[in-house]
Amino acid sequence: MNPISKSAKLANVCYDIRGPVLDKARQMEEEGQKIIKLNIGNIAAFGIAPPDEIVQDMIRNLPDAAGYTDSKGLFAPRKAVVHYCQEKNIRGVTVDDVYLGNGASELIVMALNALLDNGDEVLLPAPDYPLYTAAVALSGGTPVHYICDEQSDWMPDIEDIKRKITPRTRAIVVINPNNPTGALYPESLLLEIIEVARQHQLIIMADEIYDKTLFDGNVHTSIASLSEDVLTLTFNGLSKNYRSCGYRAGWMVVSGEKRHAQDYITGLNMLASMRLCANTPGQLAIQTALGGYQSIKDLVAPSGRLCRQRDLAYELLTQIPGVSVVKPKAALYMFPRLDPKIYPIEDDQRFAYELLAEEKVLIVQGTGFNWTAPDHFRLVFLPNTDDLREAVGRIERFLSNYRKRHGR
Repeated sequence: MNPISKSAKLANVCYDIRGPVLDKARQMEEEGQKIIKLNIGNIAAFGIAPPDEIVQDMIRNLPDAAGYTDSKGLFAPRKAVVHYCQEKNIRGVTVDDVYLGNGASELIVMALNALLDNGDEVLLPAPDYPLYTAAVALSGGTPVHYICDEQSDWMPDIEDIKRKITPRTRAIVVINPNNPTGALYPESLLLEIIEVARQHQLIIMADEIYDKTLFDGNVHTSIASLSEDVLTLTFNGLSKNYRSCGYRAGWMVVSGEKRHAQDYITGLNMLASMRLCANTPGQLAIQTALGGYQSIKDLVAPSGRLCRQRDLAYELLTQIPGVSVVKPKAALYMFPRLDPKIYPIEDDQRFAYELLAEEKVLIVQGTGFNWTAPDHFRLVFLPNTDDLREAVGRIERFLSNYRKRHGR
């Protein structure tokens, strides 16, 4: 029989957050070994529960949630998103501009599918959240990565963005707060990005899924609030701020100058209709979440669990010889750098594999986030402080042995 091959469209698609190293971790778990997982922001797995009012509201409404909804979603949660946009100073948004999805991820893929022809280009940050690179490639487009500068607290390099724009560039993706670096962009930088988009008629795709997961009193500015003439798609949802990853409840907001984008919006509506609708129970959680007590504030306060774990992870990692970290201002991740003079890593996926095999700690290598050099890795600081000490202690032991093996 002839072999059945995967589509050629998948040739440049990868998602190493759930890649080969995770496959090895699953095998080890099946053999009875206990793995400390620092690879994914699956908040519930670390004992951090969603707000109880969301859970109870979904339970009460579940008997009436078996039917399809409007392809864009139920009116009440979409109206709640409109009100949230008003709180964020995003102007001109109506219920018709809001699309609910099975998490923000579905809507990101949908937005790129509706936009790109073969060979079209999208500007993406490096490092990035790899879904974007994969979705651009799967849509027939070409991902083009602009540099975020570690020496400048992982801020996007505006000049690098400008250099990489071509006649085929259609959009620029802005992940703020950033995954994997934890960077938070100031208004002045966002205005520079808007001006680039304005001059080159680019769509801005703004991922703001961590916009409430902010530390040290920092404030988030939605890039869509800073212009009314640049078409902007803003992605958000309940997964992170409301610790509800499995509910798959996200939204996309279309704002800015929409008159010249009616054909694109028609495409979005077509794709929204093709998937029928987002899951109804997840939709029912949105209004309650946005209108209720924002318990994320307790978690990110100086005495809150997430802030304490961030501070501890930063302290422990920066004590390791040859390891440096930009302290995250937001989100749930760190992106430490391993000094190549001390750690001569050539294949960072192999490095992550060896760490897993030797110390039973699972991280994601930096190249999994389309960072070109094999000198970074991402970890989540979601484990409680005791588990975090144990995990970073194991990483430190592995790195010490690595230095000895390489005579450093």
